[in-house]
Amino acid sequence: MTNTRTIRGGALLARALKEKGVDHAFTLAGGFCNPALEGFMECQMPVINCPHEQVAGHLADGHTRITRKPSVCLVGPEGFANAVPAMLEAWGERSPVIFVTGSSTLKRQGAGGFKEIDDVAIAAPLTKYSMQITDGERIGEFVDRAWRAATTGYPGPVHLSLPVDIMFSSFPDDVGRGERPFDRGDRPVARAWPDPQRLDEVLSLVRAARRPVLIGGHGIWWSGGEEALAATATKLRMPVFNVPYHTKLLGADCDAFMGLADFHQYHPSKPAIHEADLVLTVGCRLDNQMNFGNPPFIQADTRLVCVNGSHEELEYNFGADVQLLSDPGAFLRALGEVGNTWDGWLQLQRSRRASWVKEWSDHIAAETATDEAEGRMMHPLQLALDVQAGMQDGDWLVFDGGNTHFWNEIAANIAAARGLVLGGILHPGNYSLLGVGVSFALAAKNLNRDRTTVLVTGDGAFLSGGLSIETCFQEDVPIVVVVDNNGGLDCISQQQERLFANGQHFATDFRDIPFHTMFEGLGGFGELVTARSALPGALERAIASEKTACLNVKCRGVISPIVAATSDRRDKASIE
Repeated sequence: MTNTRTIRGGALLARALKEKGVDHAFTLAGGFCNPALEGFMECQMPVINCPHEQVAGHLADGHTRITRKPSVCLVGPEGFANAVPAMLEAWGERSPVIFVTGSSTLKRQGAGGFKEIDDVAIAAPLTKYSMQITDGERIGEFVDRAWRAATTGYPGPVHLSLPVDIMFSSFPDDVGRGERPFDRGDRPVARAWPDPQRLDEVLSLVRAARRPVLIGGHGIWWSGGEEALAATATKLRMPVFNVPYHTKLLGADCDAFMGLADFHQYHPSKPAIHEADLVLTVGCRLDNQMNFGNPPFIQADTRLVCVNGSHEELEYNFGADVQLLSDPGAFLRALGEVGNTWDGWLQLQRSRRASWVKEWSDHIAAETATDEAEGRMMHPLQLALDVQAGMQDGDWLVFDGGNTHFWNEIAANIAAARGLVLGGILHPGNYSLLGVGVSFALAAKNLNRDRTTVLVTGDGAFLSGGLSIETCFQEDVPIVVVVDNNGGLDCISQQQERLFANGQHFATDFRDIPFHTMFEGLGGFGELVTARSALPGALERAIASEKTACLNVKCRGVISPIVAATSDRRDKASIE
């Protein structure tokens, strides 16, 4: 008997995504997207409606980074343009978000249709896969193709464009089911197994090393290899560092984890990497974060080995002395069987870390004493440390901004060395896109309702993406926002003062913005903090309110080590 039941193209899209295992969609509801929204409603897919398409994209990205499973950002054609920055941010972290555009009519394509743009071409350089669906009977097929592109090899965002006439047209509800694959559900991701000969070559280098260092990147996170990393590093007593800007792979509960491989934000990484005779990078890219593998980051006489789970990653690491194509977990488990240990080498790094923590602790204690004696505003590092001191193990921390980001990176390393084991940390990725903080914090809290989620954001970063706070109220997902309020784009003004001949800054100041009263007006908790002594009590009250809360903390602008190090010459006062 012929199947006579029909459903709209948008519902076919929703059903195909649900079948793949997508558990959340994020959108700004628009007319182009209505059939898909109806489909999500019918298949009981949770949908969060946002005040802006960029917010929807960042929420999908944050959700995906935590769950390591694709989520969906659904927008209309003009909304697609607004979602492009979120594509950029997801691309930098290789976050497999599925961006879906309800686009202009296919029938009159190229004739100036309503809100017609070439979204496929725009998205192409920011995604692994960008394609327009031109046949409604193939919607399920293209969802399958996009999913595979997003999740296999080197993961990353993808984009599907569904024209409005296909979105609204009706099709048999079993369309496409007569062709393989009959099962359109999610399948295990294919993983690369190391070539035995190449693996033996790498392991021989490890056995011969006297001072090995392992630098872990986001390839470990997306492949779920962080537990293997912790077990192997602990067994071998091999120091582990994390590439800056990427997901924190390990916490204070792993005593082999040293922190960031960043000479400015974590000074002890410099002698460790410079003295190493073997640097193993696993799931990393030899990009600007590591000076493309060149001196002065990695010394010329240091053996450099890059292990990556896909050929796309290896292409970024052509400068390595030895390359190995291998799933990070498979390599790390093999590494754990080399039989060597480097306890003395690890203890040296731990002692350096302890000295670094003491130096910063003494420095900030002296700075704070002077602040209080002279009536100055709080130091941003002191703010970051005090906020983390008020958090519990298992809580989630998000930070966003310029100097605010860098100071909180330092504080997170100090707090971890003091024993704080957070549930997770989120922050802007490789492209340092400001304004992601509220969206990421909302994503973290939405997935961890029983834990406190705190966002520490610069005032400029909050102004870039703070409108997304309404979604916290709308969805009843309370977060605590701590605004590091120094009255301007401090990171940029400090660079200007080193670049401009007159030593001044220009076009970077803000007025005195009462962020806390904005939260109160929306129905949340707000408090102005002008002295350090008031911060602990204010943070307790904000958390106890169980409302979306804002602490508007007046801080002084203090140049962070990375900005100071990269803006000390007038011919190049930038973060490059």
